[in-house]
Amino acid sequence: MSTQDQRPQHDGHYVFSDKMQSEVERVQERALAGTPLPNSLPRPEGELQRLMAVWKTPPGWRFFKSVNNVNIGFLYICTALLFFVLAGILGLLIRAQLAVPDNDFLSAGTYNQIFTMHGTVMMFLFAIPIIEAIAVYLLPGMLGARDLPFPRLSAYAYWAYTIGGLAFFCTLFFGLAPDGGWFMYPPLTSKEYSPGINADFWLLGIGFIEISAIAGAIEIIIGILFTRAPGMKLSRMPIYAWTMLVVALMIVVAFPAIIAATMLLELERAFDWPFFIASRGGDPLIWQHLFWFFGHPEVYIIFLPAAGMISTMIPTIARTRLVGYRSIVVALIGVGILSFGLWAHHMFTTGLGAMELSFVSAASMAVVIPTAIQVFAWIATLWSGRVRMSTPMLFLLGFMFIFVLGGLTGVMVAVLPFDWQAHDTYFIVAHLHYVLIGGMVFPMFGGLYYWMPLLNGNTMSERLGKWVFGLMFVGFNVTFFPMHMAGLWGMPRRVFTYSAEMGWDVWNLISTVGAFMMALGILLFFIDAIRVFRARPRQNDNPWGASTLEWLSSADYSSRSIPQINSREPLWDNPELTREVEEGRHWLPGAATGGRETLVTSPVKALPTHVQILPGDSWLPLIAAAGTAAFFLLLTMELVVPAFIGGIAAIVSIIRWLWEVDKKPQMEKVEVGDNLWLPVGATGPAAHAWWATIIMLIVDAVIFSALVYVFLHISMLLQVCPPPNAALPKTIWPWTSAALLIAGSFCIEWARRRSRSLYGDTHVDFQPWLQLALVIALGLLCLAYAADFFGHVQAGLTPTAQAWSAGVAVLVAYQGFHVVVLLLAGGYLLARSLAGHVTPTSHSTLDNVSLMWHYTTLQGVAAIFFINVLPRFMDL
Repeated sequence: MSTQDQRPQHDGHYVFSDKMQSEVERVQERALAGTPLPNSLPRPEGELQRLMAVWKTPPGWRFFKSVNNVNIGFLYICTALLFFVLAGILGLLIRAQLAVPDNDFLSAGTYNQIFTMHGTVMMFLFAIPIIEAIAVYLLPGMLGARDLPFPRLSAYAYWAYTIGGLAFFCTLFFGLAPDGGWFMYPPLTSKEYSPGINADFWLLGIGFIEISAIAGAIEIIIGILFTRAPGMKLSRMPIYAWTMLVVALMIVVAFPAIIAATMLLELERAFDWPFFIASRGGDPLIWQHLFWFFGHPEVYIIFLPAAGMISTMIPTIARTRLVGYRSIVVALIGVGILSFGLWAHHMFTTGLGAMELSFVSAASMAVVIPTAIQVFAWIATLWSGRVRMSTPMLFLLGFMFIFVLGGLTGVMVAVLPFDWQAHDTYFIVAHLHYVLIGGMVFPMFGGLYYWMPLLNGNTMSERLGKWVFGLMFVGFNVTFFPMHMAGLWGMPRRVFTYSAEMGWDVWNLISTVGAFMMALGILLFFIDAIRVFRARPRQNDNPWGASTLEWLSSADYSSRSIPQINSREPLWDNPELTREVEEGRHWLPGAATGGRETLVTSPVKALPTHVQILPGDSWLPLIAAAGTAAFFLLLTMELVVPAFIGGIAAIVSIIRWLWEVDKKPQMEKVEVGDNLWLPVGATGPAAHAWWATIIMLIVDAVIFSALVYVFLHISMLLQVCPPPNAALPKTIWPWTSAALLIAGSFCIEWARRRSRSLYGDTHVDFQPWLQLALVIALGLLCLAYAADFFGHVQAGLTPTAQAWSAGVAVLVAYQGFHVVVLLLAGGYLLARSLAGHVTPTSHSTLDNVSLMWHYTTLQGVAAIFFINVLPRFMDL
């Protein structure tokens, strides 16, 4: 190699030679032209065996250290189905209690706990996890990738969900389960009316589980945008991938609201900060606004993945291409956007203004349009094809019938006069189950029958499957349709018994019979699923004749080589693709770096950019998840010392995990085809970790926005702001804090830019510059927070005095949390710099910490504006 070839050139994202630059451009031109890799030469001997060895699943009990998507996805699905069964058993207990009037099968207190746990487990421990579980299992194969880009993050999210969820469910056996309903409305759940720790388990447990869901959403977004097979442009992406992209983005925007809400209610219960206590300036409606800003988009977060599965299965079942692909994509995006305008759909009886009610009512009806586009596209596809009446098809037809009925009742409750009459009756219970079970559970069961052969090559019984469908479909309608009638007869929700004179006994008895019928169908399904799981593995031969890439192979590494994609139905349009891929004729046909790896492509056109090394199996995600769960759960039980031990164990495990992953690649470039080379790893905006940090900061910003909303809402309730018994700090303190924050950001940015300017100079070591700037920036950060905090202390801030002061305190405390996080992140970056790991080709830590630093500065300045500037402006 010549001297010119060895000279590093920096393009903002990579560092590689001029020769490598030309090779990358040539590869991208070939991909853009849709030309498959010409791997006509025989592959090296032992290449496939080395690939299999790198991706081999650990045997025995070490299986639980596995992090690849096949194993984690399988565990995820099994655990979510376990919670589905547990929640179903609780539902049967509810129906047994309501089967006859004046029943004493369950006491009022026990019924409230079971009712609360049934809704909570179904919504938080089954509905959301199962959609992420199926996505983790299917998406890498469907996208043509070896794995998702953060496999250890997937493992951490799974173990956090499992450990936290099981511990939360076990509170039922100790009388510690929450009893305020799955919606946990204050003031019922305030300390005055729920003095025990039952509600605290819900608040900390659910907040923790939602963090796990957000981690999974970040993984899905980055995986879909950056690890698609070359040539799989957005216009060629499977509809299921589109739905999961929209859903993951919705999770990023919606779920932070419930995290903010649970944090505020726990602060009120633990420290008497009165956010929801009206007599002290708070407002219980704040909870409803935050909860339903999460809760109503969640309905579509649950429905859209099911719709994506339907759009994937129907073309295969009908043996024809999907009608209206682009229209369905637009409809998916439309549903995602409109769903955020519907949260007050649940608040029509709370006294909102006529304008707000009219807007939400109109939005509730408008969301029907993009949903109907998808339904009509499915019907058109079935009409134009040759339908095989298989078990998956039966479940899809059952879905259409049930979901359309649920949609019709949804339009009814969107009409204000009707909702005022039907609100909080069993009519709403029936509508909810028709939409959620019909809209998600039936498509999910159809998907389990459809994709079961990916597990070990065996299909489920068609004969038994028809019995399963029949019992579930008839049982569902017998269970929930009578609830419409009971609701119209005036039966309210959440009652544990009723009098015989009310005339509701017949409807309730019919519903109970239907519930046990549906349970029998689900039991038959699990019996058949266990039979398939225990059967001898067979070769995955794509029994349905599907067109999508997950059917290429069931191996842990997805497929021997990553295919070049030239159409939306690659297995139909290229019947030889499976053979070509397994012979290694496409991209990256082995373990080029000697470890686990996948190909990273551009987000829109899916042009190959670099090879990403993936971390291997490890116990660290499990240890970190166990420590995190211990911190939240033990803190709920007021076991402070053990809780902090668990928290420290989690932090140490995560730091060790990041230290292992964030290292300089051993190879600068690798061959991904016949004499075609790509760089290994990337930095800056080309790196998937950089974009993951951006998404994480968006989540952070939504939480902060929710806290600002609470502060502004409380302020607008006041006649004088600040209230007479509160005071603002002297202006010198907030302005000093803002100036120090901005100076710290300039310092860290100067170090980052200075480091980049020295990349090409081998005679200058940029590490001392970075270390000095980092120490100065950390000092400025601490001084900035100290100035802000001292100003409020000097002004006499008392969060327990009234809600306005609590709103100020929570914004200050949230900024303090970020200061602690930056101290940890800055210390980690300093340690890596001292160890010599921040290099011209490996500086992702510096880039990501810089993003976090600048965000913390912006957030701090924004908080100063809302707390110190805006009240003074309003006073003028």
